[in-house]
Amino acid sequence: MNKKVLPALILVLSVLLVIAGCGSGNAGNNTENKEAAGATAGPTATATAEATSGASTVEYTPIDQLKDKYDIIIVGAGGAGMTAALEAKANGKNPVIFEKMPVAGGNTTKSSSGMNASQTKFQKEQGIQDSNDLFYEETLKGGHGTNDKEMLRFFVDNSASAIDWLDSIGIRLNNLTITGGMNEKRTHRPEDGSAIGGYLVKGLVKNVREQGIPLFVNADVKELTQADGKVNGVKVLFNQTDEKTITSDAVIVTTGGFGANKEMIEEVRPDLKGYVTTNQVGSTGDGIKMILSVGGTTVDMDQIQVHPTVQQEKSYLIGEAVRGEGAILVAQDGKRFVNELDTRDNVTAAINALTEKSAYLVFDSGVKSRAKAIQQYEKMGFVKTADTIEALAKEINVPADQLKATLDTWNSSVKNKKDAEFGRTTGMDNDLSAAPYYAIKIGPGVHYTMGGVKINTNTEVLNKEGKPIPGLFAAGEVTGGLHGQNRIGGNSVAEIIIFGRQAGIKAAESVKAQ
Repeated sequence: MNKKVLPALILVLSVLLVIAGCGSGNAGNNTENKEAAGATAGPTATATAEATSGASTVEYTPIDQLKDKYDIIIVGAGGAGMTAALEAKANGKNPVIFEKMPVAGGNTTKSSSGMNASQTKFQKEQGIQDSNDLFYEETLKGGHGTNDKEMLRFFVDNSASAIDWLDSIGIRLNNLTITGGMNEKRTHRPEDGSAIGGYLVKGLVKNVREQGIPLFVNADVKELTQADGKVNGVKVLFNQTDEKTITSDAVIVTTGGFGANKEMIEEVRPDLKGYVTTNQVGSTGDGIKMILSVGGTTVDMDQIQVHPTVQQEKSYLIGEAVRGEGAILVAQDGKRFVNELDTRDNVTAAINALTEKSAYLVFDSGVKSRAKAIQQYEKMGFVKTADTIEALAKEINVPADQLKATLDTWNSSVKNKKDAEFGRTTGMDNDLSAAPYYAIKIGPGVHYTMGGVKINTNTEVLNKEGKPIPGLFAAGEVTGGLHGQNRIGGNSVAEIIIFGRQAGIKAAESVKAQ
């Protein structure tokens, strides 16, 4: 065969093999996942993932690079897990991340509104007067006073440094808005105002790759292992076929909550049977079950947040930033019925009190320009649009004269900075007068599980006696206590970064001390 033809033929055959999915038995050679983060990670094997912002090639660590032992094992490649890995690496340790799904990101990918933090450099640059004490008090009030106060104090006091840390690794959140239950603009978003999830995951995975941290996907951790009362590793099922036991000096569990596990939801909250969920399919409570099996305990398991604004057919979260930028909620009669930026539980209750148990988010082109996530909602077919309020009313089948009157009253309220109807005081910087007009039909959906395993501010997992389980740490939605009975929008992203950092630092310290 001609020497020039042979290399070309080999190249063509290689491309065909890749397209056919050859080698998919290795962790890292993955299939398309529509909820995946568009990012690049890990040393070699490739997977295509379609993010909310578009498709991109993602690299994960192939199975042939797996080692028998690592300093620290991290279970779960969401925001908390990748943050923990980066801090563990920065503190001189050799971490690994195991992710059961085909892609990294978890529920973090689906995060929309932003990350809450107080006394940040970006707030100061924009003249926003805020304090950690105010953040603390508003979050405590939002949780109906049931939050773990020690956890909450650590959370607010370390929020600004978490924003700085992200900025230092190329993840800039300098666009500020507000969410329900807050009185100051402390919800930090990407500079262009887009949804935080995909942006954050993309940035974290990029850093994980650059730091050479192995990240195995299709790596389903089934069990924590112990020796002499200390957690010393995990049993992992790769590609649902090959189980291996990997040892370590510490394990950090960052597997998220149980919002996609209908059985667990119904067991603790039978009243939520039949609700749609905004959670990605991997949020099944695996980490909670594993930690209970080695002596851990849980807190607030029945505290499950129902988000008020979920597109029902696709179970898709419509982020709070839409209301934070000025949108209102109207019922089928064309009237407002609630302070749209009250806490999520109160807004949910108001929607459930309506005959239809659904409502419409109504906004103008100004809101659309400021809340970039709306572009994604349009792509998914959720958004109704019209050049006039009357035409929009026809589109959504509400009385045109009533919707017009509602908008007129609201615009007057914004002008006078006084909502006489429902006492709204935030998200009133701009009226709704810039055509065209838009509406999205929404209803409540299971969104977040406030309950989880009990940890302390060192992120050490506690047993029933309140003592740390040696070698075991946890962070993120897998844990409970921080939010109390109701989570404030924007606090979950803050939690995964703040406590993810702490877990990586404290796990590294524990390994050094051994």
